[in-house]
Amino acid sequence: MDTRIESLPNYRIAYVRQIGPYGFANIQAMDKLKKWAGEKNLLTESAILLGIPQDNPQTTLPENCRYDACIVIAKDYQIDDSINEGELSGGEYVICKVKHTAEDIQKAWTEIFPALHNRGYQIDNKPILEKYTGEMVNQDFCEICVPVQRL
Repeated sequence: MDTRIESLPNYRIAYVRQIGPYGFANIQAMDKLKKWAGEKNLLTESAILLGIPQDNPQTTLPENCRYDACIVIAKDYQIDDSINEGELSGGEYVICKVKHTAEDIQKAWTEIFPALHNRGYQIDNKPILEKYTGEMVNQDFCEICVPVQRL
């Protein structure tokens, strides 16, 4: 697993929220976001897309789980009423670059938490992110970004 520590900046985001069990509906939310972003000419090779599961499905009922499909937008970009707007606070993250397959992502999830602890980190109280750029998507990769703080 390819990992590194990185300080992510605060991001201004446009997002589509999906509420309900994680799974296929998350893909639909991302497709809706991509359609909106494509119409606004925001989907470039350098665009940053984020998938943010807001709730832990082990402690939140499936019907209450929130998933945000996001795109990073410029501070001065004028947003319309057809999409939500927010800010994601940055900080220190462990970034794991993985092949964007169900098998490789599942393997990363099982390996990442013991690896964090072994490196002297614990998870910070922020959402875990799935990060995509146009370049990564073209190469079938994504990054799992876990907010951390030193033990």
